[in-house]
Amino acid sequence: MVEATTTQFKSNVKKALVDKQLQKALAGIKTGFVHNRKIASERLEEFEDLRDRARDIKTHTIQHLDAYLEIYQQNVEASGGHVHWARDETEAREIILAICQSVDAKTVTKGKSMIGEEIAINDYLEENGLEPIETDLGEYIIQLRGEAPSHIIAPASHVSKEQVADAFRETHKNLPAERSLEEPDELLAEARAMLRDKFINADVGITGANFLIAETGSSVIVTNEGNGDLTQTLPGVHIALASIEKVVPTLEDTTTLLRVLARSATGQEMSSYTTFSTGPRRAADLDGPAEYHVVILDNGRTDLLAGDFSEMLRCIRCGACLNHCPVYNSIGGHAYGWVYPGPMGAVLTPGLMGLDEAADLPQASTLCGKCEEVCPVRIPLPSLLRRWRDQVYVRDLGDWQTKWALKWWAVFAKRPALYHFFAGPKMQFLGWWARKKGHLKYIPSLKGWTRNRNFPAPQGKTFQQLWKEKRK
Repeated sequence: MVEATTTQFKSNVKKALVDKQLQKALAGIKTGFVHNRKIASERLEEFEDLRDRARDIKTHTIQHLDAYLEIYQQNVEASGGHVHWARDETEAREIILAICQSVDAKTVTKGKSMIGEEIAINDYLEENGLEPIETDLGEYIIQLRGEAPSHIIAPASHVSKEQVADAFRETHKNLPAERSLEEPDELLAEARAMLRDKFINADVGITGANFLIAETGSSVIVTNEGNGDLTQTLPGVHIALASIEKVVPTLEDTTTLLRVLARSATGQEMSSYTTFSTGPRRAADLDGPAEYHVVILDNGRTDLLAGDFSEMLRCIRCGACLNHCPVYNSIGGHAYGWVYPGPMGAVLTPGLMGLDEAADLPQASTLCGKCEEVCPVRIPLPSLLRRWRDQVYVRDLGDWQTKWALKWWAVFAKRPALYHFFAGPKMQFLGWWARKKGHLKYIPSLKGWTRNRNFPAPQGKTFQQLWKEKRK
């Protein structure tokens, strides 16, 4: 299990900023996912209306979560499946292990699941004598490397092609040492060959769930590799692992959410595979599991539901906020120190782990608002981050330098005349200081900024000066 290092966020950031391989990998996220989302959203005229509908669906569901979860359970059981409720990660792990042991399982294939990461199910199964095999290519790569995902939809986005080849050579000892692993297709073919027998011989398959449909008792997974389908249809037992907020009222609601999910995540109109699973194999079915189990995890979400951060439970895990975040694109996912990185993680992690463990994460934002601008369910992430910052200040969890700086700033901010008296000359001085180059490479009070980027010189009149002129 990769230990949580949320309390070491600042030192994690320092390491990330000087990691040349990581910085090179992050450049691809900025150009790929961001560009593709823009094209996909502009191509669909009703995209903004769909976002409104998606927001309303998730808001309505959260407000009536108990009722829809009850309906979901009834319909799963009506189709021959089983629903298991887990208050925390310990209960979830024990439930999954008990299901595996009931069929004397030895190997378990896994589809991509952030909840699986949250409860560290792989480590737990290994400790109890089972072999868990990640089947998503990115997850498979980081499993071989002993790492956690760095992105919620592209878990190995921080790894280079050469590093993947090294991991394969170190692990796949049965293959010729002189084989070529220079091209992506060669890496993909080798991974497929190694996983093929795992799919066929697995006793249990575990997947996540993008949505749980109350109306039908179905679980839905969205993938681009098809590994999820093999994971849930070939083994004799399928376990779908999800958190309580994944429930959606109807099939129609699900289709609305699917239309914004793929476009926001990867820029696709639809993912390559969108699979609905309803109960175990029936007599007339050609394939499918003999047993179908759904493990639904709370793990602190009920507390979020009852508090000031319930809007975070609208999240559909598309990753758009990560892709567009200037902070994430500078430090990557591992710096956040736990399962959920980026703006959504900076809000969700303190709610699940406790603010004492993650007090630095809400500070990891410029509050530029880009995350809210691209969120498919319109979560007000900057507002939620500010709420956490307020609590950090009130509970005295931040560093003393920041607290005193804010107190001094408040002295001036509460006295407009005093603020403008000092701010005007300061801006004029900075403009004069940078008059030759148009920017500054060092400002003592802003060294955290100027260490990695130039500070643009103030130009022209201030906003207040222009406002006064306009009002005359």
